[in-house]
Amino acid sequence: MKLAITSRGTDLDAPVDKRFGRAAHIVIVDSETLEFEMLDNSENVNAFKGAGINAAVMVSRKGADILITGYCGPNAFKTLKAANISVSNDARGTVRETIGDFAEGRCQFLDDANVDGHW
Repeated sequence: MKLAITSRGTDLDAPVDKRFGRAAHIVIVDSETLEFEMLDNSENVNAFKGAGINAAVMVSRKGADILITGYCGPNAFKTLKAANISVSNDARGTVRETIGDFAEGRCQFLDDANVDGHW
């Protein structure tokens, strides 16, 4: 399964970033092999608007099945849902710890966005 996890750094031991659209990096990781690709999200960090949608499109193009983050706004959530990507807001600790939480079934999935847009 391909996971997308928002991150403040560039490896699996980096702390997660609770923001989705404006996260510094997004890790695309195979949950079984732990092979990963780091996506630079710097173009969206200071975007006036559309950061969540742009990040959602980037994650979709990389073939992610699940996004694990902290906060996901309504436009990003709709874009992810349209791409059949499930969203969990259970990111905590490091990227590696979040992968472990997912593997142990501790991630719950959202039915809708959990913050307003442009928060």
